[in-house]
This record gives sequence, structure tokens and C-alpha cells, in this order.
Amino acid sequence: MAALWGASWPWGRVIAQAMPPLAAASLRFLIASVALLLWMGWSGRLKSLRTLGSREWLGLLNTSAFGIFGYSIFFLLALKLVPAGKASMVVALNPVLILILASLLFHEPVNKKMSLGVILAVSGALYALSAGSISSLLPGQSGMGEWLLLGCALCWVSYTLIGRTVLTTVDALTAASMSTLIGAVLLSISSLGIEGISAWSSLIHAPSQAWYSVLALGLGSTALAFAWYMHGVKSLGATSAGAYLALVPLFGVLLSSLWLKEALNPSLIGGGLLAISGMALMSWGRQTLHSKNDTVAKNSELQLDQCKQAKPHRYKTARLKTGR
Repeated sequence: MAALWGASWPWGRVIAQAMPPLAAASLRFLIASVALLLWMGWSGRLKSLRTLGSREWLGLLNTSAFGIFGYSIFFLLALKLVPAGKASMVVALNPVLILILASLLFHEPVNKKMSLGVILAVSGALYALSAGSISSLLPGQSGMGEWLLLGCALCWVSYTLIGRTVLTTVDALTAASMSTLIGAVLLSISSLGIEGISAWSSLIHAPSQAWYSVLALGLGSTALAFAWYMHGVKSLGATSAGAYLALVPLFGVLLSSLWLKEALNPSLIGGGLLAISGMALMSWGRQTLHSKNDTVAKNSELQLDQCKQAKPHRYKTARLKTGR
């Protein structure tokens, strides 16, 4: 999942330079929608759509508005202005925001190891993004591209947290499929209204590399990775699933350097190693937390069993004393 999303940045950079942004985003998610709907049909889950109520559809609409529609617009507009490797580093903001908001809204348990791990991962990513000068990322030192990337981060965090609520009643594949389909419709309507039909006509003349990138984004970075991510949010929780996004910038930088020949400097390597160290600490903290919870649960069950065994004994003793 992290590798596929890391690759989405160089793919997106190629698309942003060759295609109208809204039309390209629409095409990406239309391709992904077809793939996900076929997946649903193969797994026999299309029938489950009949059981979704208005509350579930509203939740899916909200996830689409943030995670598909809003994110895609910020994503491609930013990649018109910012190199793919640098742009991918904004993903490092996601785990911190998710950690804070998931703890406040969903009361997800977070221990010191997990918190420190996220801080290390994000610090490493920001160090790489700023080429060793984090102060260059402060307000007033960044341009429109950086602000658009911040919009990406805010949309993604909203998508993750809303998705956590949606997944209490909707399975991961259905949620990913319907969110993608709704998002594709919203993007298509916006593209026709803003860019016009001429934008879609121009797609025919786009270079083959851009078309390959659209297919890769639609099938790999969207259909497959989104379904995996939603499953991870449900299984691991929003904080733990979101923490793995810290690896996305590392893949983004490496793949951008490999495919687009973007510069790879020591700060990118050092920041990447720091991010990986943070991820390892995050995983250790999560294992420690689960181990502690399992111990508490086992102790509670043991105490309950002891109480059940003690009650018949006390009742028998009382009968002997009363002679009944």
C-alpha cells in the first residue's frame, strides 16, 4: 500500500504536466471504479448495496468529498508546481494529525512509544522535504504549491477519520468502491462544468506515458491501495493505519528519483532512515499496547472464574450452618 501510494506522486507529476487536472482525476477514478465494482461482483458483495441506509450513504458521500474529490484537486494542482519527490513528503503530516484527532474523537489508546515513533517518522520526512532546513517550511517561506499540499493532508486526514465511522457498518471493499464511484461522478461533473468538453477531447492527444500513469494510478494506487487502506483502518484503527503513511514519502522520493531523475541528496536519505526508525518504534509501541490489553483481559477473566467458583462454596457453607 505504501509503495503504491509512494509511486502515485511521480505518476501524478507526469499526468499534471500533460493532462487537464479535473479530467485526468475523473479518468483515474472512473477506471478505479470499474475495477472495484468488478471486484465486488466477483466477491458477491453487490447485493449488500441494498442493505445500506441513508446514514451509510451520507458517510460514503463525505468520504468521497474529502478523500476523492478534494484530495484529487489539491493533488494534481500541487504537482503542477512542486516536484514529485518533494510533494510526497507532505504525507508525513498525516500521521500526526490522525494521531491527535483519533485520540480526541475516537479515544484510541496511544502510548509514549507510539507518539515518539510518529514524531520521529514525521521529523525525518520533514527533514528530507526541507533539504535539511525545516525552517524553510514555515509560513511565509513556502509558495502556493506547499499550501495546496497542505490541502491534500487535511483532506486525507478527514477521509481517514470519517472512514473509521463508516466502516463500523460498511465493509472495506464496499466503502472503497462506493467512495471511489461517487468521487468519480463529482469530479466528472466538475470537470465538464469548469474545464469543458474540450478538456476530455484533449486527453486523446496526451502522451502514452501520461496514459500509462493514469492506468497505474487507477488500478494500483487507487483500486488496490484504497481497499487495503480501508481494511487497515478497520483492523488496526485510524492511528495505526495512518502511521504507515509515514513510509509513503520514502517511496515517493526514491521512485521519483528513479523514474523522473529528480535529485536524491543526503538529507533525503537521512530523513528516510529517521522515518523508518520512527515506524519501527511505532510498531513496537502498538505491540506493547496490545500485549498490555491482552494481559488485563486475561486477568479479568481469571477473577471472574474465581468468583464463580467461590459463590457455590459460600452458598454450601451457609446451608450447613442453617441446617437447610
